[in-house]
Amino acid sequence: MLTCFLTPPHPNCFQQVRINKSTTNSFLLLGFSSFPSLEGLFFTTFFIIYFLILIGNAFIIVITIVDQTLHSPMYFFLRNLSCLEICYTSIIIPKMLENILSEDKTISFISCAFQMSLFLITGAAECFLLAAMAYDRYVAICQPLHYSLIMNSRVCSGLVSASWLVGIPVQLSQTFLVFASYFCNSNEINHFFCDIPALLSLVCGDTTINEQVALLEVILLALIPFAMILMSYICIAITILKIPSVEGRHKAFSTCSSHLTVVLGFYGSGIIVYVTPKSRHSLDTDKYLSLFYTVLSPLVNPLIYSLRNREVQIALGKVLYLFVHV
Repeated sequence: MLTCFLTPPHPNCFQQVRINKSTTNSFLLLGFSSFPSLEGLFFTTFFIIYFLILIGNAFIIVITIVDQTLHSPMYFFLRNLSCLEICYTSIIIPKMLENILSEDKTISFISCAFQMSLFLITGAAECFLLAAMAYDRYVAICQPLHYSLIMNSRVCSGLVSASWLVGIPVQLSQTFLVFASYFCNSNEINHFFCDIPALLSLVCGDTTINEQVALLEVILLALIPFAMILMSYICIAITILKIPSVEGRHKAFSTCSSHLTVVLGFYGSGIIVYVTPKSRHSLDTDKYLSLFYTVLSPLVNPLIYSLRNREVQIALGKVLYLFVHV
């Protein structure tokens, strides 16, 4: 088997690899199994976090539907972001909880491919949805007189639909490329879900093409939306600085501070995992950094929008009042 890692490959490598490929019908998700004495604590913690994610984002969805004052493009995007984050975390956390409890920590080949493709598609959707939200804030602050004309219902629906759909062909192609590779190192994935870096570490031979395609994917589906967000906020900052009153500048900035906080939290750890050279960090580091954008970010985002947004606080208070007095 050692010959599979020689460059160029040993003449018998591909025959050996094909045998392994055909017999590899499942993977072992190691998750947090290196801390067996803490698995009970991990399960309780992640179960509570998942429950709070569902409740918090469900509240955002409900109040932006029920309260008429929140029927604006900004809250339409926020509602879709909450819906996306429920889907995003539900792809990963339930399987992670199952693995923590069970002694059998395997995931089938097809299930792993399915999980990775859905994770990549929803991740790309979140990148573009955050960019759409930044554009909405740009129009609201930089072109307020034309806001209702530009951000009409058709445009908003189109931006959301594009956010959900744009990454599908690229991400499915990326998934196919990864799972069409030959796995001859091991079937143990040092992660709590099927992620690209962890899977590529199991691929036999040179993974340069896979890594280049993954980098191209990051540029197209993550860095380009990030550049759009950055450009939007540069224009917003210039416009805000031209406002003569301090109170006016503070009010304008407060309308986009929540979104900016969410963007920084989501992109920060993601860039470290997928963009920085692998020589600078290990798979263990990637695994723990992934918790920020797969678990913590969906948890704190509803809090960010609730605590930093007066309109959401008022609407939430109305819903809770009606719920208590029903």
